[in-house]
Amino acid sequence: MPQQKKDAIQKPPRRIVSSRHLAEGEGWEASEFEYGLIIAFNAFSRWTTRCMAAAGNPDLTPLEILVLHNINHRSREKRLSDICFLLNIEDTHTVNYALRKLMKQGLIGSEKRGKEVFYSTTKEGAALCAAYREVREQCLLEGLKQLDLSGEELRRMAANLRMLSGLYDQASRAAASL
Repeated sequence: MPQQKKDAIQKPPRRIVSSRHLAEGEGWEASEFEYGLIIAFNAFSRWTTRCMAAAGNPDLTPLEILVLHNINHRSREKRLSDICFLLNIEDTHTVNYALRKLMKQGLIGSEKRGKEVFYSTTKEGAALCAAYREVREQCLLEGLKQLDLSGEELRRMAANLRMLSGLYDQASRAAASL
């Protein structure tokens, strides 16, 4: 068969989705993207817990790890509302539970000022974040170099994910009003 005919007879792209019923008709690519998000979210969650275990604390959940890193960020105190806003978490009770667990483990401390409670990492919490960073550099960043992605490409991907999160947030508000 001549090359032109081979090129003209193209198979439709393979749909790699988690739910076929969501991938039928126009816009099926969104289902493929969402499946990629599901897989990436679960891989990232597994990674954070295993990285934290290697850093010295196997008892933290992915949310607790994210909260700890957020509190440690720039060595600035954070309020519950700050943490929820920055991590885009609506259910404050899940973050509140994570804060209590982190305080119980001595990784963060709190200070009440008026009606507000401010959280900051302890020496132990900051040291654990530093150990996590070392494991991350050794295990993840070395492998990331193999993908041959530039820093600019990673930044562009991150920007697209942030923009898509806004679209999903808007869609969730629209769905809540139905």
